[in-house]
Amino acid sequence: MLNLYSAPTAGGIFDRLDADWATLCADTSVQNAVADWLMADNLADDVAAVTDSWVRTLGPAQLLAILKPRTAHLPDELADAVLRALLVRAAGHDRSATLAARIIVQAMIPAAVRMARGQVRPFGGRSFEHIGHVTVVALFEVACSGRIHHRSGRPAANIALDALNRVCREIALECEELGESLDVAEDLADSAPGPAVCARASWVSTAAAAAGLEPELTRDEAEVSRARLELLELVLDAMEAGTLSPDDGRAIAWHYTTTPVPDARAASLANTTPAAWQRRRSRAVQRLKTSLQTAA
Repeated sequence: MLNLYSAPTAGGIFDRLDADWATLCADTSVQNAVADWLMADNLADDVAAVTDSWVRTLGPAQLLAILKPRTAHLPDELADAVLRALLVRAAGHDRSATLAARIIVQAMIPAAVRMARGQVRPFGGRSFEHIGHVTVVALFEVACSGRIHHRSGRPAANIALDALNRVCREIALECEELGESLDVAEDLADSAPGPAVCARASWVSTAAAAAGLEPELTRDEAEVSRARLELLELVLDAMEAGTLSPDDGRAIAWHYTTTPVPDARAASLANTTPAAWQRRRSRAVQRLKTSLQTAA
């Protein structure tokens, strides 16, 4: 397998996963198990056709080829179906479940590397290798959780978001365990937000982008205000609870920002009229307010 990662991963957790993957692909019993899975799930013919393989020779390598970032000849629908089938198997309690989870983790390594790099800090033990270990553990936990939800976005994006959420919680716990050191740090002149706050902001921003809540006009902005992050988190929570639909969430998030998406443009993207889009936003805001008042 090609080394997709830069120098900081040399000899680290991700290189070791790659080496383990090569051994896994060479194991004929693993290849037979994967071929049986795909036939049982009625996915073997499609995977074989896309990877130019014979059905009985399908194995982990062919699954990874399907699950890697899309190219023109690999349909998203097939990758999503394969990943969902793996998630169902990974939720079990036998050796097959462990193997399915391992395949999911290998497919998510590029995302794991990005997550780890985003959480590295030159203090508090947050080295790339340390965060890499935390991220891999989080991916295994998400893969084995049995959670296949219907949140907006593809299953791979949802796995990444759930894993990032776990990584952020783990980092926050580590920071709490170092409470005395953090109390001393509060007396310093540096007013930058702490690591737990940064981790949470990173998760909210990533989740919002995956759910389509960040309009193209503002997606590349370097910083997101605290008020904006709070709004996005409220909308994400409401979408997860079913209070708001994905379009409801976008109607709010695209309008209440420093660079609002014009209603005509938003309506065009949603295949509706500006008047209907405005009504949707008004109703969505009211539902969000009502849910917050009820919770309070």
